Amino acid sequence: MADKKSRALVIGDLKAEVPVIQGGMGVGISLSGLAGAVAAEGGIGIISTAQIGYREPDFDDHPIEANMRAIGKEVAKAKELSGGGIVGVNIMVATREYERYVKAAVEAGVDLIISGAGLPMKLPELVGESKTKLAPIVSSLKSAEVIFKYWQKKYNRLPDLIVIEGPRAGGHLGFHMEDLVEIDDAAYDVEIQKIIDRVKEYGVQYGKDIPVVVAGGIYERKDMEHYMEMGAAGVQMATRFVTTYECDAAPAYKQTYIDAKEEDIVIVKSPVGMPGRAILNPFMKRAKEGRIPHGKCHTCISTCKPAETPYCITDALVNAAVGNVENALLFCGSNAYRAKELEHVKDIIEEFR
Repeated sequence: MADKKSRALVIGDLKAEVPVIQGGMGVGISLSGLAGAVAAEGGIGIISTAQIGYREPDFDDHPIEANMRAIGKEVAKAKELSGGGIVGVNIMVATREYERYVKAAVEAGVDLIISGAGLPMKLPELVGESKTKLAPIVSSLKSAEVIFKYWQKKYNRLPDLIVIEGPRAGGHLGFHMEDLVEIDDAAYDVEIQKIIDRVKEYGVQYGKDIPVVVAGGIYERKDMEHYMEMGAAGVQMATRFVTTYECDAAPAYKQTYIDAKEEDIVIVKSPVGMPGRAILNPFMKRAKEGRIPHGKCHTCISTCKPAETPYCITDALVNAAVGNVENALLFCGSNAYRAKELEHVKDIIEEFR
C-alpha cells in the first residue's frame, strides 16, 4: 500500500503538496471559484476554457471575444484565491480558434495547460518560450508515442506532464462507443502501466522527469493509492469536486449528482460527434427522439455542424451551469451517483493529503 503521507506532485519548478489535479469541467463548472479553492489547499486547480465567457454580456453575438476576455478575468481571480497555489487551464484541441485560447491563457499567466479532445500537436509552438507547463491528455500508448516523437522531432521539447484519461471519465471521451459499453478496468490498467513505463523510458533517455497522472473514475484515496503503486505521480479528479460548496456550478446542477442513481449515468452521443458520459434526464430523452431547435452558432467545437446538429451543445451545457437542469446536458463521471451531500474542497484535499 502507498504511504499515508503522499509525496508531492512535482512538475518542473512547480510543486503541489497534494498530488491531486482538479479536472477541468466546462461549461462554467470549473472556473475561478473551484480552481482557486483547490489550489489554495495544495492541489492543482484547473479552469475549463470551454465557453468560459458565457456570462459576458456580448457572448451571444461575439462568443470568441467574450471567451478571450473571460480567460484573463477567471485566471486572475483564481490566482488571487489560491494564495500562490498552482492554477492551470484545460483547453480542448477540438475548440475552434484553439490557438487563440492557448495564447490567451499564456498571456494570463497560467502555470499549466492541460489539453485533450484531440492530440495537441502544435502546443509547444503556441506557448513559445513561456514558463507555462504543457500536459497532453492521452488514452492509449499509441497516442502518447505520437506526441512524444512529434514534439521531440519538431520542437525539441517533451511534455512536462502526461494525463492518462480512462474510460470512466466524464464529459467527452477519447474512446469508441463500443469500448464504453462494457469497461474492463483490469485490461485498461495494463494500458496505463504501459504508458507509465514508456514515459519513464523517455524521461531517462532525455534526462527529464515527466510525471504521469491518471484520470477517470478517481473518487477516493484508495483510487489514488492504486495508481501511485503502479508508478503514477498523482491523479486528476473532477466529478468529486462538482458536489462541493466551492464549485462554480449552480446548486441545482450539483443536486442532480446527489439525486442520481447508478443506472441514471449513461453513455450518450454528443452532437459534436464524440461519445460522452452524462446523467439521463428529460432533455436527453427528448434529444433521442428528435432535433431540438437552437439559435445562432456559438463557435464552440470544430466538429460541430450547426445545420445538422440535433441540439446546441453550448446551450445545453450553459443550461446545466446555470441550473436549468430540465433542459441541460448533465455531463458527469461514472461515480457521480456516489455523491450524497455537498462537501468542502478542504475536506476532500485533506483526504488525499
